Amino acid sequence: MVGILNVTPDSFSDGGDYPDVDKAVAAGESMVAEGATIIDVGGESTRPGAEAVPAGEETERVLPVIKGLVDRGVTVSIDTSKPEVAALAIASGASVINDVTGFRNPDMIDVAAASRSGAVVMHMLGDPRTMQDEPQYDDVVGDVRAFLVGQALRLVDAGLDPSAVVVDPGFGFGKTTRHNLELVNRLGEIVTSGFPVMLGASRKSTLKTLTGEEDPKRRDGHTAVLTAIGFDRGARLFRVHDVGRSRDALRIAAAIVNPQRWEEWQQD
Repeated sequence: MVGILNVTPDSFSDGGDYPDVDKAVAAGESMVAEGATIIDVGGESTRPGAEAVPAGEETERVLPVIKGLVDRGVTVSIDTSKPEVAALAIASGASVINDVTGFRNPDMIDVAAASRSGAVVMHMLGDPRTMQDEPQYDDVVGDVRAFLVGQALRLVDAGLDPSAVVVDPGFGFGKTTRHNLELVNRLGEIVTSGFPVMLGASRKSTLKTLTGEEDPKRRDGHTAVLTAIGFDRGARLFRVHDVGRSRDALRIAAAIVNPQRWEEWQQD
């Protein structure tokens, strides 16, 4: 389970929730206590229409939080598309780079290769300012899978261990509701790539479309449903805001789909 920790004023559901370092670090520790194994720290909103943040400002937001979490023994990923921010985050103790642009910038591949960090390759059509402007695909699953595999192999060719490279279909990033649902339903086709798959659907607007719930923070139960379905389809990492609910959904799904794994959890 990957806990989302946005230290931004404008993220779509938790912007401004952690106005200082101590509160952000405490929130990360709380998610670890609920079952998160990685805390994903982000300093720039990637919601639809979000404006870019200068690298210096993004760095000032994330580095103190990363250091605080790492000092407490927490495994941290940095959610950024800027190579300079990623490099400083890794130097501060982060061990994974989560790039919503899918390592399209060769400099980001160089940072990952030099540090031998973990890498999350996500698919996004366009950028946050344009990604929801009538996104179109020939075959959303085939197109997304081809991009993810191609970028993952570039990272492997640069020296990363294949087991350290995770792919994320980018639920909500340049996709319509129908695209998002098709990606989840056919997630197994991406799983066949051989790279671990992460699902990041937490609180997304597709859930508002399906349920009518306007408040993103009231969509955590809906997110947990997608966690269970995603596990059934083969995803093994889940990026969520509410770790506890999705953890419970995952345990129930595992007890049905993978009893051996569920029994291992019971012994932890």
